[in-house]
Amino acid sequence: MPAPTAGAEHVAYNNTVSRFYVENFGCRATQADGAAMERALQERGLTPANGPEDAEVVVLNSCTVTASADQDVRSAIRRIHRENPECRILVTGCYAQRAPQEIAALPGVSAVVGNSHKGVIAQIVCGDELFSNIPKAGALGAPQGRLRDTVTVGAPYPPHPPGFGRHGNEAEIYVGDIFAHTELEGAPVFEAGARTRPNLKVQDGCNNRCSFCIIPAVRGPSRSLKLAEAVREVQALVEAGYREVVVSGINLGRWGRDLPGRPRFEHLVRALLEDTAAEKIRLSSIEPMDWSKELIALMAASARIAKHAHLPLQSGSDRILRLMHRKYRPWHYAGRVQAIRAAMPTAAIGADVMVGFPGENDRDFEETRALVDQLPLTYLHVFSYSSRPGTRSAQMPEAVPPSVIKQRNRILREAAAQKKLAFMRCFVGQTLAAITLNVYEDGCTEALTDNYLKLRLPGRYPANRWITALVRSATGDGLGGVAEEF
Repeated sequence: MPAPTAGAEHVAYNNTVSRFYVENFGCRATQADGAAMERALQERGLTPANGPEDAEVVVLNSCTVTASADQDVRSAIRRIHRENPECRILVTGCYAQRAPQEIAALPGVSAVVGNSHKGVIAQIVCGDELFSNIPKAGALGAPQGRLRDTVTVGAPYPPHPPGFGRHGNEAEIYVGDIFAHTELEGAPVFEAGARTRPNLKVQDGCNNRCSFCIIPAVRGPSRSLKLAEAVREVQALVEAGYREVVVSGINLGRWGRDLPGRPRFEHLVRALLEDTAAEKIRLSSIEPMDWSKELIALMAASARIAKHAHLPLQSGSDRILRLMHRKYRPWHYAGRVQAIRAAMPTAAIGADVMVGFPGENDRDFEETRALVDQLPLTYLHVFSYSSRPGTRSAQMPEAVPPSVIKQRNRILREAAAQKKLAFMRCFVGQTLAAITLNVYEDGCTEALTDNYLKLRLPGRYPANRWITALVRSATGDGLGGVAEEF
């Protein structure tokens, strides 16, 4: 595709950039954002590099949900700048939105682009003259009105002339008011073969105000992809050759609440089943109270929806949930999990659990451990609390000692490992449907079952194929089996 023409200076600059690399940190929504950036850069005529060492431009699509997430990004910046000092490093995503000047001060960073401007990263990289005419709206400000995620919002902060990486050691900062975004544009359609299980982001932002979470401040308000656009995107992915599509969002179960008529998430799922030819739809994480009876019944009745439910728990203590400003109680959560298990006996059911929230005492933790033990969960994502600047919990007293947090984390991880192994052992001797992912160096093939279990198969099988496999073993590393149908 020919590069856009924006004057001789633009063309000359664009010719110096031919290869790019995007590295994503964090959740499925971030991965979907990264895919959109990749497509936009390719549409400008740039070529994906095999790694940051081969690229002229590296885009780091950051996460900021924990302090360690921030550290991962800073470590990547230092490593890339050391190994490829000539490349331009652009940092975008949630960390960039939260602390742009902190990132801009790091050696090697050429530009910091907040979530407010991530839709125009291709223009920034290619030096479009667009940015010389941005209305000035003050520090971190933005003009008001209905703004889409793919248009420019506000002015660079502090304001710089256009031209990514043209100002010596001074990193440019493009950050605007993320709360000025009120609509969500369609997610990208990937080239066939580029991914096995593409993520379609149908929702972004969050209207909840959990006391520990910085995400609403860096992602903005909840906004939904229109139903017709979501259907069109899924069908386009099907036509591109994908066999499974992962539907994702920051607060996925809130899809539709900002659209005319306030449709519910189950309306979207039903439309994807009725109006697309998707062979398999997998739902990403959904808040407990958004698992309605209708959604559970719809999921249980359709073989085209992966039997995989993820419900963030965070804590099994009612007291801690209230301090977290979560909108459910432990008994509400237990009821949803039990309803899912009753409707889908073989479904994977996962949870996020946080340990070490300020003020969490031994009794609170024991309530969490006991709830996890009694519920039919099949895996856990266990996190240690991380104080985030700007959140309410950052001001709370009674910090839990790191040694106690580490011990509680270990206890829950061990419990999770036991639950997962017990769940996997239920399928030894049975046949399961799975989609092939990639081939290991030893010649075996990795696949993922409908109910979210990793499966290792002897032999080489092309990616993105549905197989039926006989399960012969279950270990902490996953299932082992042989393909029966391919």
